Amino acid sequence: MNLKLPFFLLLLISTFANAQETMSIKGSKPYPATENYTFIVEKYVYTGEANVQIAKTEKGGVLKLTIKTTNDKTRISGGLYVDLANADVIPCVDKNVNESADGTTSTYYYFTPAEMAKLKKNDIKGIRFIIKGGSDAFGDQTGYFTASNKKEYFSTAFDKSKKTFDTAAAISAL
Repeated sequence: MNLKLPFFLLLLISTFANAQETMSIKGSKPYPATENYTFIVEKYVYTGEANVQIAKTEKGGVLKLTIKTTNDKTRISGGLYVDLANADVIPCVDKNVNESADGTTSTYYYFTPAEMAKLKKNDIKGIRFIIKGGSDAFGDQTGYFTASNKKEYFSTAFDKSKKTFDTAAAISAL
């Protein structure tokens, strides 16, 4: 009986330690990835949020940016800029790799090994992107948006907890 409890705890801890997020790009093999961060997009009225995930690949890395939409014509399109905490900017070119399903649209942007090295040293401050869609009268909101690395919309001056995600630490752990 005394041996079963420590063995069970060791098994439970090792299961959680091995559980890592993965990302698959349109049916490709899964890559090790960070957790799915929910960044705040203040001007996107539909949800006000964008999901951000970064994976490590053989040739560098991949950024997956996902938003919720009301129709399948809406896409994240065009280049985007990843703003880092040290005021550095990583421009990303649209390679037209995207997918839409279940009221969401996702777009993938690729990083070089040098850009991944920058991401390992500095947290992401924000991601500037473009939403394009149809010209329906009641369609999705389109235009230029910024997804900010914030955990919550509001906080008080007395709250001393960290209000942003530690993206650099998570990318370094990949």
